[in-house]
Amino acid sequence: MKPRLQTSLGQHLVLTPQLRQALHLLQLSSVELDTEISAAVESNPLLDWEEPEPISAQPLSERCSAQAPDNRQDHDDSGRDGDSGLAAAWDGDDGWSGHSGGGGSGHGDDDGDAAYRMIQSESLQDHLFWQLHLSTMSARDRNIGIALIDAIDDDGYLRESLDDIVAALLPETRATSDEVAAVLCRVQRFDPLGVGARDLGECLRLQLEPLHIDAPGRAVALRAARDYIERLPKLGAPGLADALGCPVEEAATALQLLRSLDPRPGAQVGNVPHDNYVTPDCVIARQNGVWKVALAGSHFPRVTIHRGYEQMIQHAVASDAGYLKGRLQEARWLLKNIEARGETLLKVVRCLVRQQSGFLEFGKRALRPLTLREVAEEIGMHESTVSRAVARKYVHTPRGTLSLKDFFDSGVGTEGGGEASSTAIQQMIRSLVDAENPRKPLSDARLAELLKAAGVPVARRTVAKYREALHIVSSHERVRIA
Repeated sequence: MKPRLQTSLGQHLVLTPQLRQALHLLQLSSVELDTEISAAVESNPLLDWEEPEPISAQPLSERCSAQAPDNRQDHDDSGRDGDSGLAAAWDGDDGWSGHSGGGGSGHGDDDGDAAYRMIQSESLQDHLFWQLHLSTMSARDRNIGIALIDAIDDDGYLRESLDDIVAALLPETRATSDEVAAVLCRVQRFDPLGVGARDLGECLRLQLEPLHIDAPGRAVALRAARDYIERLPKLGAPGLADALGCPVEEAATALQLLRSLDPRPGAQVGNVPHDNYVTPDCVIARQNGVWKVALAGSHFPRVTIHRGYEQMIQHAVASDAGYLKGRLQEARWLLKNIEARGETLLKVVRCLVRQQSGFLEFGKRALRPLTLREVAEEIGMHESTVSRAVARKYVHTPRGTLSLKDFFDSGVGTEGGGEASSTAIQQMIRSLVDAENPRKPLSDARLAELLKAAGVPVARRTVAKYREALHIVSSHERVRIA
């Protein structure tokens, strides 16, 4: 068979510097984004701050349409609750301007303005536990997942052996190494990619596997990460090509791809500087009976290309022109990725508003079960991308400033065939305890009976877990004589 050349057309996902920057910007909070952009403006002469436009006395819908991105989606079915077209604006000085009532009954359920509330630092374990909580798995597998996450260090590596995890689960849970390995595979799919790896080679392979099968350098990079990870610094592209029997060009592409990966994925979460105060990234309001969503315009960084330097490129000498062109390309990438971050946030928040309109209107009792996978499937994105978009992001709502994570919750099956969120069940327990006779408080077993009568069958042990999460003491400690 004679060798021949053949061309083909296809789409490939490669972790380019531009894509890495887009993912990095997506996971930043609004305050961190401001800091990142300020540093870019100082270091890149082709970037400049955009002069703020004077606020005019326009109607709310017109002002919002001026702030909203060009790719916004307008809906004709404005009467549908949960529609999330862009028709709300955020005034940095006065808060909401001109938004109508109706559905804003949550003013009484004030969680406090989180813009003036210190936020909790989120560790890597917290981030992984949150994803585990939203995953669909049995209670046994969840216990194994908790043990695995506890054993993951700040860099994202699992430093303990599977046998040690098996021993740590005893006596409550008896599991085999194969069962622990199966749950580990689930944890290794969590964000950030590469977490839960037992060595550097596995960490890199976990980041390579989601790439398209035909991505340039992927196949060679997987083999290199599996068999030659320790020798790569000495081998180089020629040595790797000889070892794998592939062309030097393919080996060089694979090495470049490997260098673009993160050898310490856990540091993306645990070591990211946290804000002292919460600044909302988006705003949600209800107008004419319809929930509306928009980016928080006053906090959205306004940067642009410096036109003076851009025009200088045409008249500069070759050496200066080359430098300016490179910085111009970097500036364009940054602006494009900032816009992409806003678009992704809007997609995610729109989906959350559609799914959790009851939560916005009636509070935690109406929170429905919702997972990262459901949101990812609805908006056509990867779960890890949704996780990055949600991390450390806040929205201003009629119920106060809320974390996007507040819109997610796991579920418990009901007798009617549906599901009730764990947060809603906790609110039901809180209401029952608040209304109980202080001389004869409700036991966990009695609470379980009352919940079952309400159509939510929950085991006594689950009630005890939810009660402890609410910091409610046991029934014999709640007895009051007077």
